[in-house]
Formats: sequence, C-alpha cells, structure tokens
Amino acid sequence: MKILILSGGSGTRLFPLSRELYPKQFLKFGDKYSFFQKTFLRNINLVEDYRDILILTNEKYKFLVRNHLIELIGKEKVEDKIKILLEPVKRNTAPAIAFAVKYLLEIEEVSPETVLFISPSDHLINPEDKFVEYVKFAESIAKEGYIITFGVNPYTPETGYGYIEADIKSPLKMDKAFQVFKVKKFHEKPSLELAQKYISTGNYFWNSGMFMFSIKTILEEFKTFSPDIFRLITENSFEDLIKKFIEMPDISIDYAIMEKTEKAVVIPLYIQWSDVGSWDSVYSIYPKDKDNNVKFGNVFTIETKNSLLMGNKRLLTTVGIEDLAIIETDDVLLVAHRGDTQKVKELVKQLSNNEKTKEYVIHHTTVYRPWGSFTELEEGNRYKIKRLTVYPGEALSLQLHHHRSEHWVVVKGTAKVYLENIETGEKKEVYVHENESIYVPKSFKHRLENPGKINLEVIEIQVGEYLEEDDIIRFEDKYKRVK
Repeated sequence: MKILILSGGSGTRLFPLSRELYPKQFLKFGDKYSFFQKTFLRNINLVEDYRDILILTNEKYKFLVRNHLIELIGKEKVEDKIKILLEPVKRNTAPAIAFAVKYLLEIEEVSPETVLFISPSDHLINPEDKFVEYVKFAESIAKEGYIITFGVNPYTPETGYGYIEADIKSPLKMDKAFQVFKVKKFHEKPSLELAQKYISTGNYFWNSGMFMFSIKTILEEFKTFSPDIFRLITENSFEDLIKKFIEMPDISIDYAIMEKTEKAVVIPLYIQWSDVGSWDSVYSIYPKDKDNNVKFGNVFTIETKNSLLMGNKRLLTTVGIEDLAIIETDDVLLVAHRGDTQKVKELVKQLSNNEKTKEYVIHHTTVYRPWGSFTELEEGNRYKIKRLTVYPGEALSLQLHHHRSEHWVVVKGTAKVYLENIETGEKKEVYVHENESIYVPKSFKHRLENPGKINLEVIEIQVGEYLEEDDIIRFEDKYKRVK
C-alpha cells in the first residue's frame, strides 16, 4: 500500500488562527503536534517504510511540511526517506490524485495493482488503532477493484459535512467488525432539517474525504469519466505533465469520479472523526470544564458557560457570557456566537476584498520561512523590531538592503554572521553568542546562520526610511529563492 497525504489546502475557516500562508493543517491546539503531524504519525502505522508515504503540497507550504516533519523524525530521515511532491498549479483533488498516480507509476515504477490510500492532512481521528484496522481491512476490498470511501457514523445532524447514502439492504460484506455497502448516492451539505432526516434513516454517513483504490482501478475510471485528466497523465511524461498541469480541470475527486462510478463502496467508521472545519467543531471535540467551556491559553472566567475561549499572549477574561467563541491572536480578535462560526468563511471573503484588511487573511504577525520564522514585535516611524528564529543548520540568504541598517542581539544560541563591504571588498565572519550583538550597515552583504544544535533566537532592530520585505537583494540562497 502507498499513502498519499494531501497537504496543499489553504482553507481559512479557522480564521484568525488559520491564515492563507499558515493554514489549518499546521495548527497546534494545546498539543505538541499539528494536525499534519498527527496525520503523518497515524498513517505511519499503516506501512512498513517512510518511503511508502507520499506528501502532496505546493510551493507555498513545502518548507512548512518539511519543518513539521523534521520536528517528528529528524532532518536526516526527512531528506533521505520522505518524498514531498509539489503540485505545479493549485487545482482540486482529482488532478492532485492523478498527478500523484503518474509520479508513482513513472518515477517510483510501482505496479498498477498497488493500492493507494488518500488521506487529508487536517482531520482528527480517535481511537487511532481502530482506524488502522479499518484501513487495513479496506485494502483487501480495494484489491477487488472497488473504490472505497470512508463514511463516518453521524452522531449529530451536522450541516457542515456532505453525506453518503449507502445501500444497506444488500451489503457486500457484513460482520461484527466491518461493513461494506454499495454507494447509492452522494449528497451535498444539508439543511438542519434534512440532516436530522438523514440520521433517522440509519443509512447515511458523513463523507470523510478519505478514499482507497488500486491505481489500475482509478485509471480506468479517469478514462471513463474524466477523459481530459486521463489524456494528460497518459500522453505526457511526468516532466511534461508538470509543464502542462495548468491544463488540468479544477474538479474534486467526488465530482470527477465518485458521483459517477459504479465501483464506489462505503465502509462505515464507528469512531470519533472531525475535519475541524469550524470553531463549532473545535468546541465539540475538545474536553470541557465544569461550566462546559473549552479553554486554550491564559483564560480566566466568571459565570461563563458553553463557550470556546482561546487566548494567546494576553490574559483573556470573561464575565457572564454564554455560547460564544472568542479567539485571540496577536493582531485579530474574533467574537462570534457558537452556531454561527460557519459564517467565518464569509467574513474572510469580505476581509480579502478590502485593501485595508486583506493582509490579515494572508499573514500572521509570525511569518514562516524555509530557515525558521520572524515575528514583528513593534513598528514605529523609521524603525521595526522583530524576533528571528533560525533552525539548527539553517541560514538566511546572502543579501543586502539599500534602505535600512540592522542591529542583531542574540538571546538564545550562537549566530554565525558574514559581513561584506561591497565598496571596499572587506569581508569578515564572526560568531555572536547570547547577550552579544552585531551591527549590519546599509548596503553591506550579510548572512545570518545557525551553526548550533538548538534554535537560534535573535532580536532584530531595523532602522531606515523604508522597512518592507521587498528591500532585499539576494545573492546566494540554499532554498533556491534567488531569481
């Protein structure tokens, strides 16, 4: 079995914690692991080797994926064993899966009989050992030529999920542990009244977005139901497909294949599952205190009930409230009634269309880079203060700025700093330790590097007439960002 983890989504339904450049799959809620990391750890239990896992993302998130993996298994294993495949242009799940199939067939030379499990990277699943049993059982069904979708037994009339209608009168397989039914129909997200009707009938399941099939089977279905995709992956080499990927239709695997094929079956999952698609779903799955509140961070409450309270750096206090979701970040405060948090998607849309607010949708105050991250601490007239975090063994590009000088103060670790006066040609390389500092004049070539074994933390004070990120001229860069 091969596993494809889809990690290129940019959803912002968990705004303001989720942003376009730091989406939901990389978030951590009161836990040391992100959703993406939990997905990876869960799927490792299904295969014998890291090399059996293929991660599909895009250029924007490739270093986030890489760094989250390094946290889990170390840099050496990531570089040696993990394949991160980059989608050339953002499309939907059908082209993404087809792209991965082409890679597996041509580059890894796997057999067309190989079974492929498709896993989104932003779901929560418990208990994981039971989930592993379901997926391992499903592999045998996929080898028979079926396309498997995993349906979750609905325990509430959820309006945020699509539903799968199963033909429970004629099961393909039925025992105490597992059930397999033919799919009668896929249904879009319903109204509350319709969702309640679905649950009462007993043959409707939440569509989890997880699939399994053999490569041979999915190719046959692409040929029949999505000939444009089939033509592109069969008439081009993998390298040519990268160039022509822009021609792929923007269509989900549900619309392209699942709603049309006669080979679709559903395996019901009787476990706890959530795609964590709204703040209401966050509230529903996390532990609650005696007043039925879910709390994260530094939170103090009086006479507060049935609320989701997520603090950040500040102390979040509430008095006499009920049924609210309050989410605080460095730069945004969201207050909403529980039950209305699906409307955050519309809020984000309106913010994106406003020149004054669209940056809030894209960036956090912490911005992630291949080498680590920087957090803007303060900005004033002609100055800006940042905190830089540089991962072990990583380095910023060799660069210069025409409009600002910089002063670096090391607060943790050891920095290796290269400075070059381009007028005189004078060069120097120095080590700067904790509580030491170094000055970087305007128009000096410079590079900051972490030669140590722990994260390097630096306070950077910028002074100048122009302090934006586009005042960077790169000369060398290990992450290939020099144009």
